[in-house]
Amino acid sequence: MRNLLILLTCIWISPAAAQDRAGEFDYYVLSLSWSPTWCAIEGDAKGSDQCDARHDYGWLLHGLWPQYHRGWPDYCNTTERAPPRSMTKEMIDIMGSSGLAWHQWKKHGVCSGLSARVYFDLSREAYGSIKRPEVFRLLTDPVKVPAALIEEAFVKDNPGLEPDMITITCKQGRIQEARICLSKDLNPVPCGRDVIRDCSATDALFDPIR
Repeated sequence: MRNLLILLTCIWISPAAAQDRAGEFDYYVLSLSWSPTWCAIEGDAKGSDQCDARHDYGWLLHGLWPQYHRGWPDYCNTTERAPPRSMTKEMIDIMGSSGLAWHQWKKHGVCSGLSARVYFDLSREAYGSIKRPEVFRLLTDPVKVPAALIEEAFVKDNPGLEPDMITITCKQGRIQEARICLSKDLNPVPCGRDVIRDCSATDALFDPIR
């Protein structure tokens, strides 16, 4: 009876354990967060420096996430050293805060199979590989737009990017993020089913850059 229980335990545990091996994943999700939305929902209440009027943040890097065709790994075991504070501070210009950079390493970067230095360099390269439509920076007042319009703007400005390679998310009735699926070589690829969950709102609030 004891041997049977051990066998069943191994069967139940092994699939989950296999999913969390650093370096074993299918593609990346590049998550871009619209900073004015984050500030309106969370950042202002936290007094985050990211939301200070002296900044003009638009689409910031939320993270570069290793992804399976179905599901994703997180908090993987790794032998790589954690990034020093100086390294996470280097990411403030595209992430808004060193705290976010640290969190992204701890949750997602450790699953990349890369060192912290290489992971952050790759994250910056991925961020730079996607053109953020300039039209969004021209807004002076809040507007309500179909979430599909945001997706169309990204597709138009990024040759090779197709509608099934990007999804737009909403939160509390606002445009929240653009999530773009990239190969390990950072080329746009079709997203898995669990990533393609477009916001269907036709009147999502889109705040201008402050």
